[in-house]
Amino acid sequence: PPEVAKIVLHLTSAMGFSERAEAEETTLCYSFDPDHPVPTIGGALTSGEPIFEGGAFDQVEDEAFFGCTRYGLPLSARRDVLSFETPPLGEDLTIAGPVSVRLWVQTDGPDTDFTAKLMDVHPPSEDYPRGYAMILTDSIFRLRYRDGYHRPRGYDPSEGPVEIEITPFATANLFKAGHRIRLDISSSNFPKFDVNPNTEASPGFARTTRRATNKIVLGGRMSSRLELMKLTV
Repeated sequence: PPEVAKIVLHLTSAMGFSERAEAEETTLCYSFDPDHPVPTIGGALTSGEPIFEGGAFDQVEDEAFFGCTRYGLPLSARRDVLSFETPPLGEDLTIAGPVSVRLWVQTDGPDTDFTAKLMDVHPPSEDYPRGYAMILTDSIFRLRYRDGYHRPRGYDPSEGPVEIEITPFATANLFKAGHRIRLDISSSNFPKFDVNPNTEASPGFARTTRRATNKIVLGGRMSSRLELMKLTV
């Protein structure tokens, strides 16, 4: 809609957001194991049953979802998930339009993936005493395609950090006062997306996989950030 303005939320080393990039450059890292991917729990899906289904589900592992093994634990408790969250909002916030997650990233191998999930975290209630992390939209980026889908090439760790843009589906949502905006960064979302073996082999044809140490750069001139469109009327 025309009545929107871009808001930029920089990821911070305190696992939150800031309107300005932190002055000091920092790095967050995690180990991604292709043999134990992050499970898909709803999202912007219209098919895939009975393996996966779409919907605004709480991001908590449950036996109803393929690949979940730690029933009752939130995905944010995984060591391969970086969760960034605002404090409770002081007033209502409506977003409507494109969503962009711009990350400065690096890995220790020839290829890997980076995923993003945007959530509306409802405050604790009688039914959900830990709150409800409602997924809104998500997407993925394969590092070999950083120069475009027609020019895939392996990553050399000597390149250092490179900037990528993850573009989840456009969305519209009213974040009520007291709710939180949350962004989860990881490297898998299976079975919605195939799992990268962290090699240059094509997923599904890879005979071997390898763990990857993946890094997100925050602050300084390489400030990773979330970009949303705020409704102004």
